[in-house]
Amino acid sequence: MTPTIHQVGIIMNGVTGRMGTNQHLMRSIVEIIKQGGVKVSPSEFIMPDPILVGRDAVKLQKLAEQSGVPKFTTDLDSVMQDPRYQIYFDAQTTGRRASGVRQAVKAGKHVYCEKPTAVSTEVALELYELCQKNNIKNGVVQDKLWLPGLLKLKRLIQNDFFGEILSVRGEFGYWVFEGHTVPAQRPSWNYRKEDDGGIIVDMLCHWRYVLDHIFGKVKAVSCLGATHIKERIDENGQPYRCTADDAAYATFELDNGIIAHFNSSWTVRVRRDDLLTLQVDGTKGSAVAGLRECYTQHYGNTPKPVWNPDIPQPIQFMEGWAKVPEQEIFENAFKVQWELFLKHVVKDTPFPWNLREGAKGVQLAEKGLESWAKRCWVEVPEL
Repeated sequence: MTPTIHQVGIIMNGVTGRMGTNQHLMRSIVEIIKQGGVKVSPSEFIMPDPILVGRDAVKLQKLAEQSGVPKFTTDLDSVMQDPRYQIYFDAQTTGRRASGVRQAVKAGKHVYCEKPTAVSTEVALELYELCQKNNIKNGVVQDKLWLPGLLKLKRLIQNDFFGEILSVRGEFGYWVFEGHTVPAQRPSWNYRKEDDGGIIVDMLCHWRYVLDHIFGKVKAVSCLGATHIKERIDENGQPYRCTADDAAYATFELDNGIIAHFNSSWTVRVRRDDLLTLQVDGTKGSAVAGLRECYTQHYGNTPKPVWNPDIPQPIQFMEGWAKVPEQEIFENAFKVQWELFLKHVVKDTPFPWNLREGAKGVQLAEKGLESWAKRCWVEVPEL
């Protein structure tokens, strides 16, 4: 039997950036092409047909050679009018996203984009409603839901390992070099508020969907931001003043009574299992998940410490944790969600991670900024 191949054209706008290149192009779309497409059934496959779009032809040509994706252009308008392309993907800087999505909707393209989906909740909701009104399938990247460590954590919740969950503690971040001696490993716009930078805008979008989809709906937030590093060096070797927050200390109240606290920082040195760790404490047990691994401690294995700073600590706390074994094969989180979105477009399978979910992330970031400005708790109403 000759297999059915659904060729799906994808306009990939903004993929010359770090995330667009590494996660979306090289580790997702290129890998899907290499594996022969997305398998729908033994005789049916979805094959991506991407074209790379950006503003710098030299960068695009270099990326085309690196990825093996031959088609690229700086003329977004022309590919928007090309019926061969059904999906518009946006990985540009946040400030450029809304105009790209609006243009895609007008051209009848399905929309998939990075987060934050817009610079304000109002615009983010407008983009979602625009897609719905025009019967445009839409989605937002919510990659951390498919991280192996978080999937293992979710399995523990599904199997009632924790009993009643009491709290969630998140630690995210690493030291981003300023650039004076060691080159910076993140783009300079991240540290300029006027360019839509800032860790609150970036990371609270992530924490919204992680909390909503794994632990419970966010009810209120208390957030304190900080700009710890005042000057950095840009891509041209020039010093610039940092105007955006590079650290955020946020506490969230969930509607089921769980308290979550996340420290997010680009000015912290890592002494933990991974760049992101989540500790979940419950009445029956606890777990600590990183990007890939997850460790548990059951009630019956919980040590009974006694406070006595006058003697060396007799308990080796790390030895009381058991590693969750590998029970399934995990693929790149971005690739997994790309495959789900492609199935959604071609076969109309469910895809709940739409632009409304993206707007919720923008809303929480805005509420976090409001909390910081007012120095108080802020309610997070339903959208």
